[in-house]
Amino acid sequence: MTRPALPDVEALAAGVRAGNRATLARAITLIESRKPDHQKAARALLQAILPDTGRAFRVGITGVPGVGKSTTIDQLGANLTAAGHKVAVLAVDPSSTRTGGSILGDKTRMSRLSVDPNAYVRPSPSAGTLGGVAAKTRETMLVCEAAGFDVIIVETVGVGQSETAVADMVDVFLVLMLPGAGDELQGIKKGIIELADIIAVNKAEGDAAVRARAAAAEYRAALHILAPASPDWSPPVLTISGLANEGLDKLWGEVARHRDVTTASGRFAEKRRAQQVHWMREMIDERFQERLVRDPAIRAALAERQTAVAAGTLAPGVAAAEIAEMLGL
Repeated sequence: MTRPALPDVEALAAGVRAGNRATLARAITLIESRKPDHQKAARALLQAILPDTGRAFRVGITGVPGVGKSTTIDQLGANLTAAGHKVAVLAVDPSSTRTGGSILGDKTRMSRLSVDPNAYVRPSPSAGTLGGVAAKTRETMLVCEAAGFDVIIVETVGVGQSETAVADMVDVFLVLMLPGAGDELQGIKKGIIELADIIAVNKAEGDAAVRARAAAAEYRAALHILAPASPDWSPPVLTISGLANEGLDKLWGEVARHRDVTTASGRFAEKRRAQQVHWMREMIDERFQERLVRDPAIRAALAERQTAVAAGTLAPGVAAAEIAEMLGL
């Protein structure tokens, strides 16, 4: 049987640079493929377009389910495209096979951006592990940058370790909060607040506006207790309404101010460089994990030693050393 032809990397790269949406979709599908020959072609593609990447501003947005991420991103993105930007929205959702995720389950929730010629909405693949999802999202981000999108919004579902993964791939990290009743601070996860560059209390419209302002005051007080992640930036706390399109211009103004401040201090470029090295190390780790899964002999040996470790007949350190030896480490 004749094997299907491998993708023409040069043609894909040219189509991506030209902003051809059909080619962009094919390039991303190639990146998401788990076939070894496709992965090799994808690496060649990423190397080819590398000079055309890095010019977009990368914004991460998180928040618990129900906080209004999709509505806010849809309206914010529409505002940005109306101002002349090209916006790509990507999702990092490690639980997509169970929850559907806001973009994965219902892309129509972003009704404006889904039909906007200057926007592109793309869910992350269901790779089964957060690391795999995050890696593909990072590479998709680079392809979108090469295609001319100057704002990349990366959304996380707001559970588990996905926030940290997204914070590690963006320039500014925005956390959306609810104006919920009761003690606002009980809902704060300290680690998420420490990751936040900007906090926005959403759904601050109508009767909820007063509660939103009260919640924002409590978040500001909480931030005073925490040491800022950077000496040149203190996270602002805003009230917004994605539904009513209120406060979003001010929110984007804070995003732009963060970029200006960190660029002036040198932290913007420093963070980008650190992210590149971090991504490389993660991908090396991923290749080792793939070897564990794809090599039948190693896979069988790993299963055997896992059973022995669980039974208490083999020390974990001994088992790890034996598997490492099989990997040539």
